[in-house]
Amino acid sequence: MARFSQEFTPLAADAIHEDAAARKADGWRYVQTLAVNTEDGIDLIYSYMRDGLLENRIVKALPPHATVPSVTDEFLAAFVFENEIHDLFGISFEGLAIDFGGNFYRVAQPEPMTIISPELKAAREKAAKLAAAKAAKAERAEKAGEAQAEFLAAHPEAKAAGTGAGKVLKPSDDEAVEAKLAGMDPEKVARVRAAIAAKAKKAAEAEQAAKDAELEAKLAAMDPEKAAKVRAAMEAKAARAAAAGAKEGE
Repeated sequence: MARFSQEFTPLAADAIHEDAAARKADGWRYVQTLAVNTEDGIDLIYSYMRDGLLENRIVKALPPHATVPSVTDEFLAAFVFENEIHDLFGISFEGLAIDFGGNFYRVAQPEPMTIISPELKAAREKAAKLAAAKAAKAERAEKAGEAQAEFLAAHPEAKAAGTGAGKVLKPSDDEAVEAKLAGMDPEKVARVRAAIAAKAKKAAEAEQAAKDAELEAKLAAMDPEKAAKVRAAMEAKAARAAAAGAKEGE
């Protein structure tokens, strides 16, 4: 018993006729053309057979009332399928060899195979709204990310001390706050982050002032000569750090 197999491969709408001509030249037999109503449009499936292989060429998501080339000049038997698809799905075929002009079927409703139930229509509309909302959320998140990157570039104080040298922190590590910021307008996000950074800067300055005051108290209690040496060492260290920072910035 001969083995039978089939394959499904994509096909561009403008390549339908060229593909049919190539199939005929290579000895393929035309089997059928099917139409399927999908959420994205009308799919056309052209089936050809040779040596036990059924090759299904799929044209995806044609818009309503699209026009595609007929293959009837290569395979005359296709006129039945193309007239049927025209009357039931509303797809037109340019160059149709035997054209019934929309009278291949007598139908009470034009393009009846494109009609969907109210439930299915509602489900599709809901799915489309969810997809649009997801895309909008992703776009807002992307803009917020861009705004955050600009913010971090403009506010070096967001590089916070106390959690490892050079580690860049977000102005807020609170996940709940970050979730709220992700849904905000990018400009508002930037303002909020700037306010957080300013608050963090003030807190850091206050902490440094307290450390400086504590150090001054210790120096005041030292022998004056020793205190002078400590101050000189601190000033030299600060100068070296400033020089290193300037070199990195070049």
